[in-house]
Amino acid sequence: MATADGDRPGAQQWVPEGAGLPALREAVQACRGCELHRDATQAVMGEGPAEARLVVLGEQPGEREDVEGEPFVGPAGTLLDRALADVGLDPAQVYRTNVVKHFRWSGTRGKRRIHQSPKAAHVAACAPWLRAELAELRPEGVVLLGATAGKALHGSSFRVGKSRGRLGEWPERIPTEHPPRWVLTTTHPAAVLRADDRDAAYDALLADLRVAADALAAG
Repeated sequence: MATADGDRPGAQQWVPEGAGLPALREAVQACRGCELHRDATQAVMGEGPAEARLVVLGEQPGEREDVEGEPFVGPAGTLLDRALADVGLDPAQVYRTNVVKHFRWSGTRGKRRIHQSPKAAHVAACAPWLRAELAELRPEGVVLLGATAGKALHGSSFRVGKSRGRLGEWPERIPTEHPPRWVLTTTHPAAVLRADDRDAAYDALLADLRVAADALAAG
């Protein structure tokens, strides 16, 4: 799957200007902004109501998402919905998406494809899709799920542990006409599922999400 950076022209030429969310979901299937489209089943755009006040931003689609064409439908998505509900947020009112829209994988284990984290170049190539989503949504807040999402917004020096659970300003390095009022970082739900102490990891995730819930409640 390794290719030269010349195979990553970026997604901008495939992003329809001023398009609504349904048009973006249709257009992303034609994207050839990086080489990941070659090995993915399909692109996976975000899902949720256009009036969503909160966006949760993860890394990339997983294997089930790649097959079904919807984000966060695997075990991590199930856990995320549970966590949102546990802090008083209606999962159906949250828009969920990823910084990279195609599934990156490396080899197989049995019939299962092995997840491989996207490179910074993949994140950069896919960034126009995220900017288009945010331009349509205009959310009040964005929750970053894990390091890849955090680095996409804050740069390569970003570390989840140094900033999780705290409200921050939208970074100037990601210009948008209507920036969210705040950004909050937490761990990715998949990391909770991999944790040795799942209960403690889940409680930490809830503590972070309660900060977001309180910020939304405060308006």
